[in-house]
Amino acid sequence: MPAIPDELAYLLRTKVLAHVSLTEADGSLVTHVMWVDYDGEHVLTSSPTQSYKSRALRQRPNVAISLMDPADAWRRLSISGHVADIRPDEGLEFINKLSQRYVGAPYPRTAPREIFVITPDKVRGFTGRGWATPGVGT
Repeated sequence: MPAIPDELAYLLRTKVLAHVSLTEADGSLVTHVMWVDYDGEHVLTSSPTQSYKSRALRQRPNVAISLMDPADAWRRLSISGHVADIRPDEGLEFINKLSQRYVGAPYPRTAPREIFVITPDKVRGFTGRGWATPGVGT
């Protein structure tokens, strides 16, 4: 599994919004703006259990995620991966953690949610000084 470059991992742990692209049933792509987290190995995100995103990720687990540092557009991260695990968000702990980070308040909705654990298959990082991932960008 490719590693997220240390100098860009902060993008997954701060309140930078991620663009998460999924494949539609007809093969087209759709991109959602989502809150994300990083456990040092996997990218984590969440959605209500019966949502369109939840159904789509179960049927077609491949995803692409991109993030850009709002202070420096040349510092960016692009991840291609797949949903390796789906687990319940017990007590909405995960979404409340993300809500505190992104908006500074508890998550307002109480519907059941699940956590999507995404394993990176390919990582591209750009720091503005050059590619952060050796061999990428050529």
